[in-house]
Amino acid sequence: MADENLCYEGIPFPRVTFKPEILRKAREEFVMKDEDVVLVTFPKSGTHWLIEILCLIQSKGDTKWVQSVPTWERSPWIELESGFALANKEGPRLLTSHLPIQLFPKSFFSSKAKVIYLIRNPKDIIVSSYFFWNSVNLAKKPKSVEQCLEWFLEGKMPYGSWFDHVHGWVSMRERENFLLLSYEELKWDTERSVEKICQFLGKKVEPEELSLILKNSSFQVMKENKMSNFSMVDDAYLVHKNPLMRKGVTGDWKNYFTVAQAEAFDKLFQEKMADLPRELFPWE
Repeated sequence: MADENLCYEGIPFPRVTFKPEILRKAREEFVMKDEDVVLVTFPKSGTHWLIEILCLIQSKGDTKWVQSVPTWERSPWIELESGFALANKEGPRLLTSHLPIQLFPKSFFSSKAKVIYLIRNPKDIIVSSYFFWNSVNLAKKPKSVEQCLEWFLEGKMPYGSWFDHVHGWVSMRERENFLLLSYEELKWDTERSVEKICQFLGKKVEPEELSLILKNSSFQVMKENKMSNFSMVDDAYLVHKNPLMRKGVTGDWKNYFTVAQAEAFDKLFQEKMADLPRELFPWE
């Protein structure tokens, strides 16, 4: 896999869309403003769903914005050239990043900008990654879920080691401008999770606005919205025109992992994350 990746400071990135100079600028030159909100995830953790929720919170449930502007323009990726350029716009910005903490803009750490970090059961990430990387022409394609699992454990997936990524970011969890969420709690109790996000952002939404946010950020509504379902992505980046939004569920790993794989993974997970409170991982 590494032969088709760009390696920047020991972290693999898809060579097709990333440039070392932009990654350097993102860390050294990107000026984070106090009013910025940044969604940070390891890939395939529910990023686009949370972007949709954040956009709808900002618009109080009104769908004009989410139905007229593509996801990647509403919340540009800091580390991409297109996003780096878009992100210099004035006013409060909604931004997205998959960057590990050591490559994140240095200016954030002395700012009041708010980061929402979304984690997900890594076994579900592995399955989702297998289907995603086989659907796009961005990086080497895993031949099986088993191979994807191997790459994941070796830290050879785009953006490197999930274990390191999570360790780095959850170390910020005591800061006032940092909110840790899980895909699972977002799925199991979306209303409560949205209320938690609103409280963190200092946004007040009325009950009818909350209902609109929940309705219009549902998997089915997003799947039918061409601004959110990635049907507008250039064909050159896609293997086929199948939707990149696949299932939007929890626990799908049970359909793909063998018992032995699941047990071996759980053992390794316990070893690598032993220094963190278990309640951080609600899928446990």
